[in-house]
Amino acid sequence: MENYESILKSMVGRIFDSVMSSSDEAMIFSSGDEGVEFYHSQDCCESVTIDDICGDLSDLAGSPITQAEEVSGTAPDGYKAFESSTWTFYKFATVKGSVTVRWLGESNGYYSESVDVRRIVKCVPVPELPNWWDMHARAGKGEG
Repeated sequence: MENYESILKSMVGRIFDSVMSSSDEAMIFSSGDEGVEFYHSQDCCESVTIDDICGDLSDLAGSPITQAEEVSGTAPDGYKAFESSTWTFYKFATVKGSVTVRWLGESNGYYSESVDVRRIVKCVPVPELPNWWDMHARAGKGEG
């Protein structure tokens, strides 16, 4: 499986058709038949959500991405977390503007508080292949 660092690195220079956030659980950059998804694969006793988006996501569409990086750390002093928390910031930019997305992960300390990043590829139909038995039968009759 490809790691998030190589996916972020591959985003720089790419032009995405759209960038959207679905509620507070996922963010998707899409272009044609492929894209990049930021999400969290929920387990049991944790929560990882988008806490804040600073900037306009539409600034990231239609122009080459010039910055795509992750910065993470623990919650600031005084923040009341569940038992454990991790702040993850994703910084994106184009010539049109920049966007910082702040994710908050909280858990009992045992479960993951990280954001998952994956490359997504839309399914493209594969043309139907000829049936091997039909080909074999035709070959025996001098048709193939």
